[in-house]
Amino acid sequence: MRGIHHIAIIGSDYQRSRHFYSVILGFPILHEVFREERQSWKCDLDAGNARIELFSFPAPPPRPSRPEACGLRHLSFSVDDLQTEVDRLEAQGVTCEPIRVDPYTGQRFTFFADPDGLPLELYEE
Repeated sequence: MRGIHHIAIIGSDYQRSRHFYSVILGFPILHEVFREERQSWKCDLDAGNARIELFSFPAPPPRPSRPEACGLRHLSFSVDDLQTEVDRLEAQGVTCEPIRVDPYTGQRFTFFADPDGLPLELYEE
């Protein structure tokens, strides 16, 4: 294995999720297609060393996330300047948790959520 190719996310409102990931988070759209046979949109976004595949499906069930559910816990994005990114997100109406320090690495991080409540993290490197 060589690394992560993509992370797939299903949004309850495709246009809202597309706007969040492409405009608010700033990931460029690489390809977008409506799959008629599945009544589903698929949008590939460039997330640096991996892709985000954003999907829509008719009436997807909600994701259990709190309390901690088994499965993928969160998706983390590396940033150079955490405070700058937090300020940028909050200026666009995205609420971030207070910045914390990882006790094992000494690195700063924070969490926020996408439009469907998917936990996302910013991790300063």
